[in-house]
Amino acid sequence: MSGNGSTEITYKVRHRTEYRYSGNVAVCHNQIRMQPVTGGNVTCHQTELTVAPEPASRDEHFDYFGNRVITFSIEALHKSLVVEAESLVQIAPPRIAPQKADSKQSPPPDVSPNWESLLIRSPLEASHPLIDEHRFASPRIVPADHFAEYARGAFTVQRGVVDAALDLTRRIHADFKYDTTATTVQTTTEKAFEIRAGVCQDFAHVQIACLRSIGLPARYVSGYLRTIPPPGKERLVGADESHAWVEVYAGDEIGWVGIDPTNACLVGLDHIPVCIGRDYDDVSPMRGVVLGGGTNTLKVSVDVEPV
Repeated sequence: MSGNGSTEITYKVRHRTEYRYSGNVAVCHNQIRMQPVTGGNVTCHQTELTVAPEPASRDEHFDYFGNRVITFSIEALHKSLVVEAESLVQIAPPRIAPQKADSKQSPPPDVSPNWESLLIRSPLEASHPLIDEHRFASPRIVPADHFAEYARGAFTVQRGVVDAALDLTRRIHADFKYDTTATTVQTTTEKAFEIRAGVCQDFAHVQIACLRSIGLPARYVSGYLRTIPPPGKERLVGADESHAWVEVYAGDEIGWVGIDPTNACLVGLDHIPVCIGRDYDDVSPMRGVVLGGGTNTLKVSVDVEPV
């Protein structure tokens, strides 16, 4: 869950991905998005990506959304691949203080404009292309009437956009079951909505679909969530999580507001953003192709340590 502290927190984040293959891989080409960049309430002081075996070629660029991307190729026989990203990241408090969406509290009426004021009724009204592009369909999210109908239970007349978005977050959290066996990384947003189950990726896709279906800009955020052990228990190294959440646009004065439907809260100091995009296809941490290798096993370890 997101903490409610008001001071900045600096984290050391380690994300280790290991593939082991039953046979030799002759060639692999990969693209990595695991390293945060400075922007908004995030300051990335340093970041490093190590790859074993040593790549034959490696390049770095920033994609359309401003995410840091490393591409590399390995052209020697290998039966394992280890990619480890280590970053030192400072998180400042968000403009709107974290608040549990399932609490009885609501933001003051003047925290955000009413949601109807943020709609555009024709292409001629679009004035912020980098914002307005998040109103429309993307590879994994297609706005539809049933998503809009679900959203309208929260987005009532003249309601503030943050208040309404938190209400929608609460509804998704209550109506959907967190179940790691119910979906895969390829499960469609439509299917997750139909079965009312899934993981953070699915919940984020569903909420974005609902927001876009009523005309609001919403985008997908991938990152990490610091986990806090139960009282009396030690923090386990590698037991933190990759995570996904949503940002909804709340007007020029407030900007993008992060909301976590998996945990029913506004995004706070325990959320460490890495990439933004239209949906998961824009921000997947690691993608690529291999020649050979047979079957493979995957092991992922994430460690988020306050420093």
